[in-house]
Order: sequence, then C-alpha cells, then structure tokens
Amino acid sequence: MPKSNQPRKTWKYSEEFKSKAVQLSMMSGVQVKAVAETLDIHPFMLSRWRKEYREGKIMADKRKKVVSLAKDKVELDKVKSLQKEVARLKQENELLKKWQRFLAEKHQNAINSSKETDN
Repeated sequence: MPKSNQPRKTWKYSEEFKSKAVQLSMMSGVQVKAVAETLDIHPFMLSRWRKEYREGKIMADKRKKVVSLAKDKVELDKVKSLQKEVARLKQENELLKKWQRFLAEKHQNAINSSKETDN
C-alpha cells in the first residue's frame, strides 16, 4: 500500500479538557477505557495524561468555574447506558430484518408452489 504524502491529523487538547478527563477517570467506579471511549480518545492517551497530571504537568485552571464531577459521572453513566441501548436496538433491528426476509421467502415459495400445481 503506498504511503500517503499528507501529514497525519494531530488533535490539540486544552489543559482544561485534559484535566477534566483525568478527573473523570480517577472517580471511583469509573474505568479509564469507558472515559476514553466516551471522550473519543485512545485509552493510552488518557493514561499518559493521568501520569502527567500526577507529575504536575497538567493542572486544572482554578480561575474557571469547574462543573461538578458528580454531574460528569451521571452524564458518563447516561452515555454508557445509551450506548448499550443503541447496541440492543441494532441487534433487534437486524433480527427483524432477518424475520422479514424469512417471511418474504416463505411467501414467495408458497406462490411458486401454487403456480406449479396450477400447471
């Protein structure tokens, strides 16, 4: 496969975003992977930010109003439940499509067999 001549797209995240992500991931009962998926970042990046946060390289801006972490956890839980719901609905939709194809084939076979008996 030929190499692309275009440079990779690199995302720049603000210190506030990084610190917020780290704080979310450090809450009890919350997994790093779940936070990373919700924020659409790689779990390794979040782990690196956690390390930088512990080392003091990433700090939250104290001047800005910080939204409560409890609210963030509720939103994270809501996103997780909605993702589960979407997955369940996709499965249900696929099952209904298969059932519809089955009924259509059954109906077509019935029509074909009735035509054969008429001939």
